[in-house]
Amino acid sequence: IGAIFKQLGPMDQRKLLKSMKDIRQILEPDAEPRVPYMLRGLKVGDAGWIARRQGMLYHEEFGWDHTFEAMVAEILVAYIRNFDARRENAWIAEREGEIVGSVFVVHQSDAVAKLRLLYVEPAARGLGIGARLVDECIAFARARRYTTLTLWTNDILASARKIYQSAGFKLAEEEHHHSFGVDLVGQNWNLAL
Repeated sequence: IGAIFKQLGPMDQRKLLKSMKDIRQILEPDAEPRVPYMLRGLKVGDAGWIARRQGMLYHEEFGWDHTFEAMVAEILVAYIRNFDARRENAWIAEREGEIVGSVFVVHQSDAVAKLRLLYVEPAARGLGIGARLVDECIAFARARRYTTLTLWTNDILASARKIYQSAGFKLAEEEHHHSFGVDLVGQNWNLAL
């Protein structure tokens, strides 16, 4: 096995090791120790990856169609084109060199910032990544002297809702809508800073 492994190039070695680790995680989910993660800023290539991954993930978990991926892409394009480092930020959670989550804070007005696109990969859930990403957004918004941090979500995203509630967000309003190919209940949440 060692001789075969040495014949592979570095990229193929990494792919093989990752595949082996994925197989083990599927067959023995409790065998793998919890691996720490790190937070970093947005890099070239992340936006396209996030749009694609969130589109796929929400399709697999909730049956949402391609219009959700388009909305995510539009949010990311606007963030990149209009980026204001004094008022906006992004955090990418990375674990063993792979993106496992992300979140963005965007400027809505001098008083209001908006938390956008929070997500955590299924394999990385339960590690506190979602709560940490939300905490980073809150700390950033406070440091930038926003008075309110707001967000929009759907009631079907129960895990995210629990994170928002634990962080002190309050439900401001709900509305029924048909988006992403399904009927949903949209929710606006606010946190007074």
